[in-house]
Amino acid sequence: SLPDLDLLHDPEDELLCSNLMDLVQATLGRAPLGSKRCSRLLMPTQLLAQVRTELLRLACSEPCGLRGALLDLCVEHSKACHDVGHIAVDPTVVPTFQLTLVLRLDSRLWPKIQGLFSSGPAFTPLKLSTGFRVIKKKLYSSEQLLIEEC
Repeated sequence: SLPDLDLLHDPEDELLCSNLMDLVQATLGRAPLGSKRCSRLLMPTQLLAQVRTELLRLACSEPCGLRGALLDLCVEHSKACHDVGHIAVDPTVVPTFQLTLVLRLDSRLWPKIQGLFSSGPAFTPLKLSTGFRVIKKKLYSSEQLLIEEC
């Protein structure tokens, strides 16, 4: 519940998450979506806020908080999932959990971007959908995966 989340609120994680979201946006800004193509993937403000809240929620039960996270960024289109980046939230901390953030391209754009996944240089801004999925894997335990769909 929301009041319980307030009790676990960590100001350091808040600042770290803001910096992480800047890094996520920069990584998406130079995402490789094909052999020689780059596209600037744009996160809508609503998506940015939702992802930020979800990452903080998933980190609150971890021994090192958000500092112990490894974040894998993926972009899903059609039935394929493209890896666009890996971020160690705090490289000085031994990771305790891995988050895979699966973002989706706005499906209304698909006909316009089919050519992006062929060869040839290009640069095109693309908007992401507000739907996403986060997969959490604890690296210190044999617990099952936790998959959150938003």
